[in-house]
Amino acid sequence: MAWTKYQLFLAGLMLTTGSLNTLSAKWADMFSAKGCRDDPEHQFAHPFVQAVGMFLGELSCIVVFYILLFHDRRRPEPKMNPGQSFNPLLFFAPAMCDMTATCIMYVALNMTSASSFQMLRGAVIIFTGLLSVAFLGRRLVPSQWLGILTTILGLVIVGLSDFLSGHRDDTHKLSDIITGDLLIIMAQVIVAVQMVLEEKFVYKHDVHPLRAVGIEGFFGFFVLSLLLIPMYFIPVGDFAGNPRQVLEDALDAFCQIGHKPLILLALLGNTVSIAFFNFAGISVTKEISATTRMVLDSLRTLVIWAVSLALGWEHFQGLQVLGFMVLLVGTALYNGLHRPLLARIPCCAAMVNTEEAEDSPGERERLLGDGRVQNGDEG
Repeated sequence: MAWTKYQLFLAGLMLTTGSLNTLSAKWADMFSAKGCRDDPEHQFAHPFVQAVGMFLGELSCIVVFYILLFHDRRRPEPKMNPGQSFNPLLFFAPAMCDMTATCIMYVALNMTSASSFQMLRGAVIIFTGLLSVAFLGRRLVPSQWLGILTTILGLVIVGLSDFLSGHRDDTHKLSDIITGDLLIIMAQVIVAVQMVLEEKFVYKHDVHPLRAVGIEGFFGFFVLSLLLIPMYFIPVGDFAGNPRQVLEDALDAFCQIGHKPLILLALLGNTVSIAFFNFAGISVTKEISATTRMVLDSLRTLVIWAVSLALGWEHFQGLQVLGFMVLLVGTALYNGLHRPLLARIPCCAAMVNTEEAEDSPGERERLLGDGRVQNGDEG
């Protein structure tokens, strides 16, 4: 069935804004500028300020929700379901998980390449699958277990690629690359906890995805903005990328933006792209399918990798290509994309039917189909 122009637009919007989200965050990390004092130029290393901007983008989704709702209500026959009434505090715990994971990933993005950052986020499948079995009572079918094992293999290959490239990387030390990769994987554990919390306590309420993203964005923006105050006084030594060697120096960030306004453009790109990416992801799921969204998300990794190579941000690594392909296979197996192909083979059709009968589509749809960004999206 041929796609309509609107569906093509949504797919292109999701792919473009999703790629821009990670690329703009990495672009901001690559700037150097003077700070508030007479310090020499230093790298713009302010992951928590960047995370505040990301949550501002998520917060804007609630504005989009009410605009769409207002427009729908003016129709003779409204079609949009605004959802039932609920307690917004239901989203506080998932929002704190989102905030923690996002901050960790932005710290990691300072230490490793944009393509590895995007690829290693595929680890979320492993932890989501395991936690859904432990806490939601899910039963994973054999192909999903195989997908998890394949994803682990892919992560090992990508990590090995980073280890080998670290010996000739001019922008990152080997220790930073390894630490960054480990932080990304650790953040996926928290993202998986967020997904399980949402599945267990939130999704039983009928909440529009854009509204859910907006509420979590509000909590993340408000709490993290307040946390910037104590972060200004917490010393962390050489781990910090700012002259005062504190956890986060928001004033230094604003001074650097004043000395080099292009940093603001990169931060705005991150904020705006996350909002459009959420909207496009939800729309793609609704207008096309959750499977299409997963495929586009995989293509996003490819675009980020290709652009990073073209801009000279990283060197070509054949092992990284292999790792990406293995991760892609793992994701496809976990989400059942192999089934239409195997169903065409007579000897495999019975096995596919058995898997589909045992599979729980709810968890897979939650992982792919709500249009949410694993920040994220996370970057």
